[in-house]
Parts: sequence; structure tokens; C-alpha cells
Amino acid sequence: MDVQVLIIIGAGIAGLWLLLYIIPINLWISAVFSGVQINLMTLVFMRLRKVPPPLIVSSLILASKAGIPNINTQLLETHFLAGGKLTNVIKALIVADKANLNLTFKQATAIDLAGRNVLEAVQISVNPYMIIVPAITGVSIDGIQLIAEARVTVRTNIQQLVGGAGEETIKARVGQGIISSIGEAADYTKVLERPEEISKRVLASGLDAGTAYEILSIDIADINIGHNIGAKLQIDQAGADLKIANAKAEERRANAVAYEQEMIAKIESAKAKVIMAKAQIPGALSFAFKKGRVY
Repeated sequence: MDVQVLIIIGAGIAGLWLLLYIIPINLWISAVFSGVQINLMTLVFMRLRKVPPPLIVSSLILASKAGIPNINTQLLETHFLAGGKLTNVIKALIVADKANLNLTFKQATAIDLAGRNVLEAVQISVNPYMIIVPAITGVSIDGIQLIAEARVTVRTNIQQLVGGAGEETIKARVGQGIISSIGEAADYTKVLERPEEISKRVLASGLDAGTAYEILSIDIADINIGHNIGAKLQIDQAGADLKIANAKAEERRANAVAYEQEMIAKIESAKAKVIMAKAQIPGALSFAFKKGRVY
């Protein structure tokens, strides 16, 4: 077999591979046998639009087998070209359908394009998720510091996933509620006896408003006693009062010393005047003798 024949055979194989790549007949056959009606030319145009036909066909087949209605190639292509994750969206729709959650294709794609993991969000909505709140420190009215650790059980609020606040907001709000509840307790022992009262009060505050989650429960896992802030403040206040008293005493001492120095200066001035007066006596007597006033 000469070189020219080999070249012709190679060109034929390459041409056949290119034809099958541009016209994905195998994908079309798979779609037809899976019960998905799709035009062969539609798959060809997908290639030209740089949309991967295998991804679109597999998504259509998956949605069709799961009984997800109103899914077509145009919707899938649009979401792919917008930068969405088609596989996650379709799987999320299937999970939501099986769990009787109200999730439409439009909502799922919006959540996906917003940067959230729509599949994970739906799974959390089905299986509640626990948020660990870092240790929160509060001070009761009697001045005792209490350190509480909380566990918040949440599930995804599908309707507020787009634009709803995230996990950090839940942590911040729960922490604020715990601090407020501890701060309103007149006696720290009451908090230690019934920590569930904090949970009830915080849960009743509607902390999940405007967030992407629905709070199911707030549990106080542990409460520890910290410092006696009231006593520390009293000690600090006593120290401050002592410093003020010392400052005032020092001021009075300085004033007394200054007054003493002033009086000494006045006495020395008076002595000087007496000495000066004594010094003038001989002259006055001499002047009087000269004038004949002294007999």
C-alpha cells in the first residue's frame, strides 16, 4: 500500500471523526431512546455556539427521567452561556421535587447565578444544618460574667436564598440575643438554673428575618462563669476614689506649704523693716542734737 492511499485513508478517518463531532449522531440516538425529543440540527448548532451537546443532552435526559417539567434546550443553553452550573441545577430540582419543595427552574438558576450552591441549599432545606456559634460573653445585672456556647439548627429558606443574609448574620444575631438575655437577668444563678429560657427568648425574637435560613431551634450547649465584673468595677472605682483623695490631700499639703512659705516671707520682711528702723535711730538722734531738740 503506497503513501497516497494511506493519506487518503487518514483523511477519510479524520473527515469522518470531524463529521461525527459536528453532527453528534450518537448523542441524538441516546436522547431519542431516552424519550427526549431533540432535533439533530439543534445539536449541530450547539457546537457552533460553543455549547457542549453532551452536557445539554445528559441534563435533558436526567430531568425527563425524574419527571421535571418545562425543561428545554433553550433554557439549558441560556443558563450555561450565563456561566451557570447545569448539573447542580438539575440535581437540585430533582431533590426539591422528591422532597415536595416549591422550587422552579427559574428560582434554581437565579440561586445558582447568585453564587450559591443551589444543590447544597436544597439538601440543607431537606436535612437541617447546625451552625456553631462561638462563645458569647454576657454580664448579668449582679455583675457576674457568663460565657455561653450555642448551637443553632437551621434549614434553608429557598424563597430568600437570593438576597438573603448568610450564616455569619445568624451567628451575630444569636450572639446579640444571648448577650441581651443575660444582661436582663437580675441573678446569674437563674441563668445557670434555666438556660432554656435564653433559648426561648432568643428564638422568639425572629432573628431569621431577612436571612437565607429558617431557625428551627437554639440550644445553649454550655454556660461557664467568668469574672465578677461588678466586684472588679467596685475595686476599680475604689482605686480611682483613692487616687482622687490622694490628689486632693497632696493639693492641700502643697497649699499649706505655700501658705507657710508666704508667712515666713512676711515675717522676714517685717524683721527687715524693724532692722531698718533701728538703723535709722542713731541718725535721728544725731540730727536732733544738732538742731538742739534734745535737752
